Amino acid sequence: MYAQLLSTFLGRLIKQGTLIVAYPDGLTVQYGDALLSPVTVRLHTHSLPRKLLVRADLALGEAYMDGTLTVDKDDLYRLLELLAVNLARQPDLWQYRWLTHLRRLYRKIARSNAPERAQRNVAHHYDLSGALYDLFLDADRQYSCAYFRHPDDGLEVAQENKKALIASKLLIEASQRILDVGCGWGGLALYLAREHGANVTGVTLSQEQYRIAQERAQLQGLASSARFRLEDYRQVRGTFDRIVSVGMFEHVGEAHYKEFFAMLRDRLADDGVALLHTIGRADGPSATWAWIDKYIFPAGYSPALSEILAVVERSGLFVTDVEVWRLHYAETLAAWRERFEANLNQIRATYDERFCRMWRFYLVVSEMAFRYNNHVVFQIQLAKRQDAVPLTRDYLIKPEVKSDRVVKAA
Repeated sequence: MYAQLLSTFLGRLIKQGTLIVAYPDGLTVQYGDALLSPVTVRLHTHSLPRKLLVRADLALGEAYMDGTLTVDKDDLYRLLELLAVNLARQPDLWQYRWLTHLRRLYRKIARSNAPERAQRNVAHHYDLSGALYDLFLDADRQYSCAYFRHPDDGLEVAQENKKALIASKLLIEASQRILDVGCGWGGLALYLAREHGANVTGVTLSQEQYRIAQERAQLQGLASSARFRLEDYRQVRGTFDRIVSVGMFEHVGEAHYKEFFAMLRDRLADDGVALLHTIGRADGPSATWAWIDKYIFPAGYSPALSEILAVVERSGLFVTDVEVWRLHYAETLAAWRERFEANLNQIRATYDERFCRMWRFYLVVSEMAFRYNNHVVFQIQLAKRQDAVPLTRDYLIKPEVKSDRVVKAA
């Protein structure tokens, strides 16, 4: 019965491209327009059609990880692209609506991200072996969206572009006190200290990131100007001329947005400038995919701009600039995925095959979210005073990053 219901659903869903499904009972069905070479999926357990029909947002990834669903030639990219394209064309399918409502309800129930829980959630993803990230990130370990000024920009240059643009938006001057909230492995903090002479304090909840950031500061001779602390953003004290947060707001949790922006307001000097760089949604509030929440980013959520600004407007901060990056993260994820696949044997030496399949699914499904499912990156500039930044955006016109200026990580 469930196989028949799943088949009916797929028949309604797949209108562009061709999908072939081999069901556990031996039946093989083709869906779509048959104009392109098909993607063939094989379901190996009789319980899988029911799981896919009821909780596709969890079961699809789990089945691929466990090998109960396989794709001919292991062409996961084409499968997820086919599904993403067709879901984008038909967002009102009843099952899609039901899963979205279910995820929104879950998000409202499990909305707390108190400090102790936040530490556990961060450790789940960011305290994996540092060697893993070395195998697919750029040399500076930038684990956030790069900025591709030109189609032929490589990942290294595009990440340098991002740091240069962030520095421009912060209007960095020598000796300014900078707070980097969610500093990762320290790349941006070290850049601001090295290239702009700033005094940077970076905070993170990841033991592994904290250790590596400190080591890098020592090796680069920047320990006196780039300092790192293992600390929750809610525990930070003092006043800073500039505050930046890149790729961390997604882990704050909707229930804590008021706390986060109150921290920005209280820690920012009266003439200070802050920049928030976060993944977001261009199509309004929604909920995190259950598989991403369970296996990759527990309690993570990419907010709509309306959800962010509704809190900012009551925080005592001015929004002085907003920029939306559209396909930049799709290109970043494509570069990460290419490097991940090229180094798969080395990753297998540390982690098992199931882990490798989990991370392949994560990288591909994330890329699809930015290509087809309305995910973007918001850069929001904030200040306490309207005159804290120039009246026009001309100050953002900077010399382009050249490949020979890319600094390799220590």
